[in-house]
Amino acid sequence: MTHLTPRQRFIAALERKPIAGRVPHFELVFYLTMEAFGKVHPTHRHYAQWDQMEEKERQLHREDIAGIYIQTAERYEHSAIFIHDNPNTLEECLRIVDVLREKSGDKFFLMRHGDATFSIPDGNAMYDFSYRVADEPEKLRAEAQRMVDEAVRRAEVMAKHGGLDGFALCSDYCLNQGPFLSPRLFAEFVTPYLAKLTQAYREMGFYVIKHTDGNIMPILDQLVQTHPHALHSIDPQAGVDLAEVKRLYGHQVCLIGNVNCGLLDTGTEEEVIADARRALRDGMPGGGYIFSTSNCVYTGMPLRRYERMLDVWRAEGNYPA
Repeated sequence: MTHLTPRQRFIAALERKPIAGRVPHFELVFYLTMEAFGKVHPTHRHYAQWDQMEEKERQLHREDIAGIYIQTAERYEHSAIFIHDNPNTLEECLRIVDVLREKSGDKFFLMRHGDATFSIPDGNAMYDFSYRVADEPEKLRAEAQRMVDEAVRRAEVMAKHGGLDGFALCSDYCLNQGPFLSPRLFAEFVTPYLAKLTQAYREMGFYVIKHTDGNIMPILDQLVQTHPHALHSIDPQAGVDLAEVKRLYGHQVCLIGNVNCGLLDTGTEEEVIADARRALRDGMPGGGYIFSTSNCVYTGMPLRRYERMLDVWRAEGNYPA
């Protein structure tokens, strides 16, 4: 498949179809917009006076945000743009989608966060959640279903509006040691609801990328059984081996990520080059792979290291014609 747009190449990878040329690439978040472009990242902006703005001023903000997303995608050859709503409302998401499509057409794959499943509770809520698992499992299951139902209703509005290609489901389930719930409890309180959510999104025509950091191996089979188009992170800092995941499930699901963020941040130049090369070597065979870091390009990561990772990708991440 040649002469495809970045969006078309991204979709081909999600569908595990063969492509010629460069392996598709994107980042879940690229936070270094100040260093790269001298502009504050959209999620770092605080709109305390949004309600006081006239519509003309709001539209200027939307256009500036869309411009940053497009500028990032074009400079770093991202095939997809993850939209971070700010302000975080459904209405504003739809408006940003409209501006992005107006400015870039169908060049880029557009997605937003769409998870509605239980994630790792923060430290203050972990005990309470654990007690609820033991003491009120029926209420917990009912809550899980309500969250999915609400997400599906929002997605129905987005599907009717048009312009959005898919969702990245960003509830984190795993620490470096493994999932926050045992595989048995995960199968009770997460997997059925993740499967319902994914099925609903797919039936509306959306693509689904499931993101979670950490050691997914104890629940990898359950994640694949929910039928996402792709799994994102494939976290090497938690010991997840891309080649092994590819061997087990590469025929069923696209894989995204695996370049070690820790090495990009604190490793040597040689380690960054070797790790990017390893991810390409393990992920590329047979297609169904999208190149990215194992999390995102986060605040504090040296931009030059990310750019060095891309040098390796441009030189070695190419399928034959």
